[in-house]
Amino acid sequence: MLEALIARPSLTLSDLAAQLHAPKSSVHRVCSVLVDRGWLVRNPDGRFDLGIRAFGLSPRTSEYPLVRAFRGVAAELLTLHNETVCLAVLDADESVYIALEETSQPVRLVTHVGSRTPAFASASGRVILADRSPQVVAAEYAGRSLVTPTGRRLRGVDELLTILRRARRERYAENHEETAEGLYVVSVPVRNAADAVLAALTMCIPTSRVNPGRRERIIADVLDAGQRLSTAVPWLAAWNALRAEARELVGVVD
Repeated sequence: MLEALIARPSLTLSDLAAQLHAPKSSVHRVCSVLVDRGWLVRNPDGRFDLGIRAFGLSPRTSEYPLVRAFRGVAAELLTLHNETVCLAVLDADESVYIALEETSQPVRLVTHVGSRTPAFASASGRVILADRSPQVVAAEYAGRSLVTPTGRRLRGVDELLTILRRARRERYAENHEETAEGLYVVSVPVRNAADAVLAALTMCIPTSRVNPGRRERIIADVLDAGQRLSTAVPWLAAWNALRAEARELVGVVD
């Protein structure tokens, strides 16, 4: 199934059944599982395409509309600040980079497309989790040890919910040396037409290059870029890989 969509994008159920020489009912069951697990997405016209978890499998990754739109706003942010800019989504309980543009400065974050961090600890993960209800977040993280990659231990779910409330109120999330020592990160939400958060636009800066005045300018510019990215792709709703929404895609559509 994945090989068929890597070779040829945006296939209907009938197209896939014909290519795989399999009954439509069987293909539909497989597609439903792959959509549910984030390997596929179903576009508003009923066609299937590679999803968030399949990023990197296809050479078409850089051609995806969301990534093309990201390139434009990232180029503007690089011109303004010359700091690494990333686009991240949630995959289960991890934040994963699906695109990035690197600074030309020698001291910088060393990362790559596909890099993952725990969602509760990263600025990008927090700004996406902030869009979920506190009850859902509490149920997901209850009883878990919330220790960031640099060793800071959160005081349980209550502290995480406090962090998320602040991110929701301020419309951005910050991270001070919680995913990497000497790194400051700020993330803002990328929303669809229904105002749901689908992704996070992120800037990563060594703490040595951050002062209060520059921090305020960076936050303002990243917020502006995030708002423009949210309206740049008309069908951003198709990028929502949340399983709750994926489970609603149960109809057989040709």
